[in-house]
Amino acid sequence: MEITKEDFNYKFQNALDNILVAMAEHPDVDPKKFYSMTCILENLAFFGPVVYDAIQNSPKKLLSNTN
Repeated sequence: MEITKEDFNYKFQNALDNILVAMAEHPDVDPKKFYSMTCILENLAFFGPVVYDAIQNSPKKLLSNTN
């Protein structure tokens, strides 16, 4: 199944947003740790295109395309 870079970025960002919402609503999450995790997830979202390219160019995918 092929997915476009734009669709991947949208779904990737949506997944990260859902993680943040779940953490924000959980009573056991320490606010200081929540802030740190928010920064990490925001940085990860910024690298969505890099993640997409890494998945697209993974060795497993390259091997499956040679068959």
